[in-house]
Amino acid sequence: MDRNKTIIKTSIIGIVTNILLASFKAAVGIISGSIAIVLDAVNNLSDALSSVITIIGTKLAGKEPDKKHPLGYGRIEYLSAAMISVIVLYAGITSFVESIKKIISPEKPSYQTASLIIIAVAVVVKIVLGTYVKKVGEKVNSESLVASGQDAKLDSVISAATLLAAIIFLASGVSLEAYLAAVISIVIIKAGLEMLRDNLSLILGERVDFELSSEIKKTIASFPEVQGAYDLLLHNYGPDRYIGSVHIEVPEDITIYRLDQLQREIAAKVYEEHGVAIEGISIYSQNSDSSAAGKLRNSIAKSILSKYDTVKQIHGFYLDETKNIVAFDMVVSFKESNREKLHDDVISELKSVYPEYSFQINLDRDFSD
Repeated sequence: MDRNKTIIKTSIIGIVTNILLASFKAAVGIISGSIAIVLDAVNNLSDALSSVITIIGTKLAGKEPDKKHPLGYGRIEYLSAAMISVIVLYAGITSFVESIKKIISPEKPSYQTASLIIIAVAVVVKIVLGTYVKKVGEKVNSESLVASGQDAKLDSVISAATLLAAIIFLASGVSLEAYLAAVISIVIIKAGLEMLRDNLSLILGERVDFELSSEIKKTIASFPEVQGAYDLLLHNYGPDRYIGSVHIEVPEDITIYRLDQLQREIAAKVYEEHGVAIEGISIYSQNSDSSAAGKLRNSIAKSILSKYDTVKQIHGFYLDETKNIVAFDMVVSFKESNREKLHDDVISELKSVYPEYSFQINLDRDFSD
């Protein structure tokens, strides 16, 4: 089934279920005078609104690219998930305010058997709904559905706590409604903040999944001429929508014709196997180990990698024997706090060992390693 259709269908199921639950809970809460149940009903309505936003976000994200947004609208899904987080956060804050009012001016609830049965049923329904929605969200890589599923499972805990408060009241006459509602509100606020944090992180742009980057590099390195794949950089334009670039190292004697053919084959194979569009492939020429450049590369790599813990690798090695210029890329870990000092220290050390050369070092980040 089409991804967007799956998301919309799942969201519609969530809307219908939450509206029915909200209606029953609101009626029970008003009749029994239970603030916790009424707040639980309001929370169900916010869940229904979340599903509506998911549908709208999915529709907008599916729009075809245009002149203003040539890479499409996929990131709207992250925005819709962030909006759902804000709704959850707002519901938690509103509930907390109302709970404090009830603590200051308490009212004793009046429960009936029917109301307790409805709450118990709601617990089961929310567990099933939350598990289903989250599972579908993970399957189709939809942050909005995952957020809705997490929220629904949280609701099941809230409803269970409400049911427990009712049982305690019936058994002992002690009303914990307002205090329970306050605790529920804090849990909702915490969940909303965590969901908002996670989705803002996606909007800012997160590091690509290590497994995906490793598999892509393996695919690229599967071609006999490719001696290494480096600097894989993937840009996320929505769930499962990546565009990227990579550097490859090839033998120094490869022909231009074969190189052009190789780039096309790599791009096609990566897209076919991983759904990632490689739009740029840069070339490094690999020197043989027996050549002057190869021997110098191995010597420098050994000395640098053994001394500097935050240097992960060097590649793209180039030696101009006429001008005595040595150039290469040096991949530096994000743990390195002073990149400029590291750069200067490496060059200073290399010049002391190889005074006849001038060095040009390009500092790379380990974007995908």
